[in-house]
Amino acid sequence: MNYDLMLRGTLVTAKKDMMIYYRKAPVYIFGLILPTFLFFAFFVGRDLDMQKYFPGFLAMSLFFTASSVGPLIIPWEKQAGTFERLLSLPLNIPMLILGDSLAGAAFGLFISTIIFAFGSLLVGITAPIGLLILLPFFFIIGNVCFAAMGVLLSSPAGKVPANIMMLAALVRFPLIFISGVFVPLSEMTGAGQVVAYFSPLTYLVDGLNAALGQEAVIGAGWDLLALFLFTIIFLAGASYVLKRKAMKGL
Repeated sequence: MNYDLMLRGTLVTAKKDMMIYYRKAPVYIFGLILPTFLFFAFFVGRDLDMQKYFPGFLAMSLFFTASSVGPLIIPWEKQAGTFERLLSLPLNIPMLILGDSLAGAAFGLFISTIIFAFGSLLVGITAPIGLLILLPFFFIIGNVCFAAMGVLLSSPAGKVPANIMMLAALVRFPLIFISGVFVPLSEMTGAGQVVAYFSPLTYLVDGLNAALGQEAVIGAGWDLLALFLFTIIFLAGASYVLKRKAMKGL
């Protein structure tokens, strides 16, 4: 395997995605505006401990921003007729998937870092430095994980971007309500807690709780491992689906 070619192909794909899709309106609508409205709808007018819920809001923002680019790319390129053209270059499907995921992760990392900076000034972060060291690890693996999830959601898409955006919304909205964002994992019981463990967002929320000095149920090490495994699953799943569709000429 030519690793130099794979790296160059991945980076060129990511650069192309950044130049084109960062300016698309759906990225800002689904990546920034919706989580902001959800935050205000839940917190405004309620006497809640902002420090307690800030890690969950930060995780939700990262989740939406990182996964907002991927669902656009493949259906938009199929609609424009450029997807097959990319595959005719010295690129392959794994390179495209990694490049698309990298573009989504970079967008999510940029926005979530800004939100953390302003939020920490507003809320006041009191976590020890030893715990805050965990934060970059969760930011990086979390953004890559959910960017890969966005690419997986777009992999079975046809040529209509609106269809895949609706599918992405149907997947993402239930996840934020079962993952400890609005109801802490420690307060869940029964089936609700069991279902939460099947959501990758649960592990990001729990990990950010640990990094920001709040109550963590699972533990930072297990959270990082779970996010890494979900990332592998999402990347492998997207590659499998796209290869199958390419073989069928779809």
